[in-house]
Amino acid sequence: MASKVFAVDEKAPPQEGNTLEMATVTLAGRDLCSIADLSRSEIAAIMELAHSVKASPADYRFSLDARQMVMFFEKASLRTRLTFEAGMNTLGGSTMFVDQTQSPLGERESLADIARNVERWVSLIVLRTYSHETITEMAEYSKVPVINALSDLEHPCQALADFMTVEERFGTARGVKFVYVGDGNNVCHSLMLTAALLGTHCTVASPKGYGPKQEITAQALRIAGESGATLTLTHDVVGAVRGADAVYTDVCTSMGFEHEVTKRAPIFKPYQVNEALMAHAAPHAVFMHCLPAHRNAEVTDAVLDGPQSVVFEQAENRLHAQKALMVLLLGGGLNGSRDTATT
Repeated sequence: MASKVFAVDEKAPPQEGNTLEMATVTLAGRDLCSIADLSRSEIAAIMELAHSVKASPADYRFSLDARQMVMFFEKASLRTRLTFEAGMNTLGGSTMFVDQTQSPLGERESLADIARNVERWVSLIVLRTYSHETITEMAEYSKVPVINALSDLEHPCQALADFMTVEERFGTARGVKFVYVGDGNNVCHSLMLTAALLGTHCTVASPKGYGPKQEITAQALRIAGESGATLTLTHDVVGAVRGADAVYTDVCTSMGFEHEVTKRAPIFKPYQVNEALMAHAAPHAVFMHCLPAHRNAEVTDAVLDGPQSVVFEQAENRLHAQKALMVLLLGGGLNGSRDTATT
């Protein structure tokens, strides 16, 4: 099957000094709606701090003392909700959860009015929504940082945790051969953008008609042009996985597309990650999944529970990556509001 390959000449990243110190200034008060909101130095700083937070959690125990976070979730959640709540609580702050699964944001009250109320009470807004525009509109009107905890377009916090896991396994994400197999969905989009920022060689293998959005591909290519990353889009799953360092998959039918389950099942069957497919990857390759997994659908039990699987390491790293992100967006214990303190 034909492949569409985009490549950029490999080059070393520029020397940028202390990236973490710089990011404490550039990220304070900012939103994270998309991975593309970040510069290469900023994402490197988030990764650096995430590893530090994981290694020495006690050092950050009061980083966000007396800060308050509200989470508005239109979709069900296990990892996202618990890791954000545990993260804020162990940084010294507190959390409030608002279940929007029965009442989408903006239905009862305009997003602008919600933002103008909530910004007066809390330091941080975390959203898990269907529409990406819900997140960008909330960010437009809110004076406190807004974090995308999943939308129909992206899942940036998942990608941060995933590439933190890659760094743990390989020492760096730069030059790693990272292969995503399956639907070109929100998770895929954030993985592509993160790989581009970090100089990773990323391949996406999807069935025809189910690849990533063109605008995300264009963004990833632009970023890759600066980082030395490569991006390959293909329908050839075996060719994609051959020699891979990391093989990643996700459910074939994301939340909101449940009506397509029957249609998608036979289309995605050849893209199942099983032992035969993993045999084409490098001997040291790891298997990755954002979870929840549909066992023996997009991935077999043998792979998901096998020795190459790092899925639970990824899940754990959601906690550490999000703690680092919150510390940087809220100034690490400094003023977390863009204009005035909100505690």
